[in-house]
Amino acid sequence: MSGARTVQIDVPDVGPVSGILMKPDTPAALLVFAHGAGAGMQHVFMEAAAVALAERGVATLRYNFPYMEAGRRGPDRAPKLITTVRAAVEAARDLADGLPLIAGGKSMGGRMTSMAAAEQPLPDIRGLVFFGFPLHGIGKPPSADRGLHLADVGLPMLFLQGTRDKLADLSFLRPLVDELRPSPALLVVDGADHGFHMLKRSGRTDEEVIAELATATAEWSARL
Repeated sequence: MSGARTVQIDVPDVGPVSGILMKPDTPAALLVFAHGAGAGMQHVFMEAAAVALAERGVATLRYNFPYMEAGRRGPDRAPKLITTVRAAVEAARDLADGLPLIAGGKSMGGRMTSMAAAEQPLPDIRGLVFFGFPLHGIGKPPSADRGLHLADVGLPMLFLQGTRDKLADLSFLRPLVDELRPSPALLVVDGADHGFHMLKRSGRTDEEVIAELATATAEWSARL
């Protein structure tokens, strides 16, 4: 398998952010892979997911949002995050060597990618994948309001969600997904929380779950 290499992504009116391109020897697609709100592109989940995806033929371009690049804790406002998503997609187009492109991310990264796609199509992106879509805040009354923009995306989508995810009540997520067109795919991981961690009594490890997510993503992207 080819190794990972660091790249620079120029974000208009913001400046450069770091990225990590990981390509297997014979890739079939490339995922533009955004991190969640609380941890950057080198978080253990992002790294493990990128490795598992590469083992299944999916290259990844991970990247930092500007606040994470600068070492700040609080996320940037949505417009700056969305601008960064677009810059990462443009960089991926140059780095893909003709590979089919998909985009998405972990939690907030996936949501910002979907908001970018809802505002204006992301060039050459064939579908979106969400590793734990954050439908509502922790401790907030569950609703589907944060997902209403998904109706404007118009792309195939894959939702990967855990049954213990406190940011996505499945009783609200399932009806939302059922109404979207084209009809998205939904993989529910029994016992996984928002970070796809498993309880010991489940009999499954976090590594096994990440492998399941990577397999589902690779198979879904191949069908595109």
